[in-house]
Amino acid sequence: MKLAPWLDETWRSLSERLQHGRLPHALMLSGAGGLGKRALADALVAAALCESRGGDGYACTRCRSCLLMAAGSHPDRVHLSFEMRDDGKTPRTEIVIEQIRNLSQRLSLSSQFGGMQMAIIDPADRMNPSAANALLKTLEEPSGSTMLVLVSDQPSRLPATIRSRCQRIQINPPGHAQAVEWLRGQGIANADAERALTAMLGNPGRARDALADDTLSLRSECLRDLQALSGHRARALTVAEAWAADRPDQRLWHAAVLVREDAIQLAQGSRGTLGLTGPAEIPKLAAWFAAANRSRELLATQVRSDLVVLDLLHTWQTPRSS
Repeated sequence: MKLAPWLDETWRSLSERLQHGRLPHALMLSGAGGLGKRALADALVAAALCESRGGDGYACTRCRSCLLMAAGSHPDRVHLSFEMRDDGKTPRTEIVIEQIRNLSQRLSLSSQFGGMQMAIIDPADRMNPSAANALLKTLEEPSGSTMLVLVSDQPSRLPATIRSRCQRIQINPPGHAQAVEWLRGQGIANADAERALTAMLGNPGRARDALADDTLSLRSECLRDLQALSGHRARALTVAEAWAADRPDQRLWHAAVLVREDAIQLAQGSRGTLGLTGPAEIPKLAAWFAAANRSRELLATQVRSDLVVLDLLHTWQTPRSS
């Protein structure tokens, strides 16, 4: 397994600590999605369970443990994420207490291979309050032969009591030049790499994915819709219905980024692209940017997506009707 180059320093530190037995019983990998946290967690777990690690700290991929890892059947590795609902048709949107209780019970048993037991909880910030409280009991009474790896895009959603009991490693986006170079190494043209990085706030993983699934086309649609709402050439209800019916989370992301870019342009004395006029609009843009991000979080709940989007778009248009 080869990690992204901006993770090299983090990997060297983790693999050295693993070699000397200095890893904590609970580790939290945090940062925006698309930066390789999950690949890092997988690499660490594989290395911890490998019977013959290489000089670079990575798992050998050939021993009994590695072969079981590749098959997804290693008895000392647990990966806890969303399970299916009781109907067996749709996945849950949160990690529930039963999952944590089952995990704690499993970790209380001895390792089947006589080494470490490794558990990944991903996304950890989607544990509901009861699940988080149950995990806290496990964190307060750690076993010397177990390690928990929590993966979180939004660690602020976790209780402070859990965050304080985990050693946190923050994964940040790489520099622009390194991000472009990495995207070019993925076979992406320089112009496309620059365009995607702008749209995805410098996140190379998300930029690659946006180019692969053509979600960047949504950016121009969102720009057109916000301009139409600003100029009262469209109704918030009509636009909200269209956004809610087709990738609402991604549309809200692009809308928030466009608003952020407008605020920067206005602060620099330039005219924005959304039909706004000057620096007096900047506080409104900042408030709407924050509201858009809160709305994206609501989309992961049971609240109706069309109502979430309508409420947000209504706040975009209403202040401009006066």
